[in-house]
Amino acid sequence: MYNSFTGSLSSDQKVGERHNNLDEDLYFIDQIRQGNIDAFDPIVKKYKERIYSVIYNMTSNSEDAEDLAQETFVKAFRSISKFKGKSSFYTWLYRIGINLTLAYLRRNKFRRFFSFNKLEDTDGTLLDRISSSDRSDQKTLATELQEKLNEAIQDLPEKQRIVLVMHEIEQ
Repeated sequence: MYNSFTGSLSSDQKVGERHNNLDEDLYFIDQIRQGNIDAFDPIVKKYKERIYSVIYNMTSNSEDAEDLAQETFVKAFRSISKFKGKSSFYTWLYRIGINLTLAYLRRNKFRRFFSFNKLEDTDGTLLDRISSSDRSDQKTLATELQEKLNEAIQDLPEKQRIVLVMHEIEQ
């Protein structure tokens, strides 16, 4: 049941929604395995933004994230016969994306040094400036904050970055 106070679905509805998503995914997977390659399109449409978001939060580079997300779907399509259904399809797809991204980051050694000075602002904290309601440049400042947060996330050690992305961003 929808809770108007919290603006969320009840746990029963969430379970039902997950079950429907699982059934839908399994239907498309079955179609793909039978040779209907067009059945992969709805899967890509359903998950492309989520996969891109996870990868972007690990790489902080939109072009790399786009390439790795595409590579994730290509690998998933080629390996669809290996999906056993022991987890949700998204979990399986997510692991492919994470593994490809980690391999990419290791290959390219995307290690940068983090400086807290990057987060400082000369005329006050960026967060205070963003939260000020009389600022006309709020969107620009929010974008700047997002870039600084992405830089900070990118500078975390690999394991910590994965945990942060999985917990805070993917919930």
